[in-house]
Amino acid sequence: MPDPSLFDRDFLRKLEYLHVVSKRVFAGQFRAERRARKLGAGLEFADHRAYAPGDDFRHVDWTAYQRLDKLLLRLFEEEQDLPIYLFVDRSRSMAAGAPSKLAYARQIAAALCYIGLAHLDRVSLVAYSSRLDRELPSQRGRGRIFKVFTFLGDLEPGDETDAREAFSAFCARQRPRGAAVVISDFLDPAGYAAGLDVLRFFRHDVFAVHVTTREEREPALHGDHALVDVETGETFDVALTPALLAAYRRAFAEHAAGLARYCAKYRFGYLPAPAEEPIEDAILRTFRMGRFLK
Repeated sequence: MPDPSLFDRDFLRKLEYLHVVSKRVFAGQFRAERRARKLGAGLEFADHRAYAPGDDFRHVDWTAYQRLDKLLLRLFEEEQDLPIYLFVDRSRSMAAGAPSKLAYARQIAAALCYIGLAHLDRVSLVAYSSRLDRELPSQRGRGRIFKVFTFLGDLEPGDETDAREAFSAFCARQRPRGAAVVISDFLDPAGYAAGLDVLRFFRHDVFAVHVTTREEREPALHGDHALVDVETGETFDVALTPALLAAYRRAFAEHAAGLARYCAKYRFGYLPAPAEEPIEDAILRTFRMGRFLK
């Protein structure tokens, strides 16, 4: 059963607060970045460019030709839709934590959806694990947020992670390039780059939201334990010595640092999202990065 507290009245108040802040932060900025210059009729005149052989004479500015004796074409600005694709990892490892990483990921997805819809962007939601599991097709307008809540509220942990398979299936269908926001713990047997490389190849603007728990980063365990791989179910008998725990912490920190370096290399957005952090703080940090709304 979906957790009714995921999108309760308190959460709705946070969404409205984030919407107000986003309007102030991005007033004029994201709209300007979404305007494209084209030949022919558009929203408003922007500039000229020199005529080149093969250009349509209908776009020549004959008034400018009379003044300057040069063939110039009129360019107009036209506002473009920004498709936003939100990928929510619902693999088994996302069930870890209390509340779970999946619960936190669903709230982040809902908040980003609400902000995108309120700014009249087209937003699609995709759930994945070992494959492309479910998709909520393109939505537009703030009134569609309840469809988003229903979609996210029904998500439960699924299979193992295979982002490459899921993202390849997504990109196999012809879609416009857009912002691809991946909300995940990035614990993929094939590595985080395997899936993100697919989105990069199809030239989406990737934004990685890295969800972790305090127990993962700083496990409070010692002694002998039977540890279970949450994705495969495989059990390991381990003696957790201080040296082994220190090695684990270094490995986990390097995993996060490697993901951050990968994102920086390809100019992707990267947001560490500790599941114990208030959801509004995580979203406000995306605003400060200036990468989500374009």
